[in-house]
Amino acid sequence: MKHVLLIAAACAASPLWAAEWAVRPGDIPLSPAELNALAGRTLTFYDDGQSKYSVGGAYSYTYSAVNGGGTAFGTYRIAADGSICVQYRNGFDRCDLYVRNRDRLILITEKGERYPVRPD
Repeated sequence: MKHVLLIAAACAASPLWAAEWAVRPGDIPLSPAELNALAGRTLTFYDDGQSKYSVGGAYSYTYSAVNGGGTAFGTYRIAADGSICVQYRNGFDRCDLYVRNRDRLILITEKGERYPVRPD
């Protein structure tokens, strides 16, 4: 039974397991070309946090001053399901799905949380 739990835990952490995203009517996942175009861009969220996707796969997230400031660094990759997976230097990792809904760009977490991105 212990081995089954370990395998289940490993699968749950896998992006393939997270293929069921909490999309809503009107959500359109970004195309591969749109995902690749994130390289070199900084996306700002409504809490003033910023995700920076650098060319070559480097990633950083800078928290707003209200949320304590500071920056977390890591690397990102585009997963087969169209999500963007980040491996932070501290060992934490996560995958998120970007969608467009009407004129809004929205990040959806694996937990189903939605974070709209401010327009450029």
